Amino acid sequence: MTISNPVTVVIPVYNDVHALKEAVPRVLQTLSCIATEFELIIAEDASTDGSAELAAKFARESPQVIHLHRDERLGRGSALSRAASIARGDIFCYFDVDMATDISHLEELLGRITEGYDLATGSRLLPESRIIRSCSREIKSRGYNFLVRLILKSTLSDHQCGFKAFRTEVLRDLLQETCDTHWFWDTEILVRAQHKGLRIAEIPVIWTEGQGTTVRSGDIWKMGRAILRLWWQLHVS
Repeated sequence: MTISNPVTVVIPVYNDVHALKEAVPRVLQTLSCIATEFELIIAEDASTDGSAELAAKFARESPQVIHLHRDERLGRGSALSRAASIARGDIFCYFDVDMATDISHLEELLGRITEGYDLATGSRLLPESRIIRSCSREIKSRGYNFLVRLILKSTLSDHQCGFKAFRTEVLRDLLQETCDTHWFWDTEILVRAQHKGLRIAEIPVIWTEGQGTTVRSGDIWKMGRAILRLWWQLHVS
C-alpha cells in the first residue's frame, strides 16, 4: 500500500538523544517507502542532553524534518498539540522516540485513516498483540486501562500506547476541548473521540519496553486524578 495523502509524523522528545539518533533515519526510510508526501516533526521539549542540537542537525540535513523546540518543558501532550497546530499533512501520526512499537505497523496504522477511520491507535492488550515488558509495568498498565474503561466507559483496550494516527482536522477539533498537557493527553483524546461518536480503529502491535521511560510514579497518580477530572468534565460540568 502507498499512502497518497500527505502525512505528518511527530516524535515527541525530552532528553532522548540516543533514541533520537537511531529513530530519525529509520522513520525517514520507512516513510519514503510507504508515503508519497510526508514531513517529520521532532517535537523537542526543552531537552538538556544534546537532543535539541541533534534535532536541529537533522532538520538542517533533510528538508522533510522540522525541529520544534521549546526553552521550557511544558509536557508531552502540549508538545504534540503544538505540532498538530502546524502540521501540513492530512494525516497526523505520532509515536514514541524509543520505537517501542514495531515500526512495521506504521503502514497499517496510516492505512486505517485512508480507509475512512477518524482515528487509529495501536494496542498492546489485544489478544493478537505481542509485548515484552516487566511484570510490574504490565500490572500497572492493565490496572490503569481497566479504570479508564470502568469510570470513563471506554470500549478500547489500550489508551496509553504511543502509536496513533488521526485525520488532522479531526485532531484539531478534539484539541479545542482537550485539557491535559502531559501523559494523560493520549487517554483524554481517545475518550473524547468516543463521546463524539468518531470512528476509531484499534490494531494489535508488537511492542517492546524501551529503556529509561520518563513515566514516573508521580505521573501515575496524576493520571488517576485526571481520570476522575475528565469524568466530571464529561458528565457534570
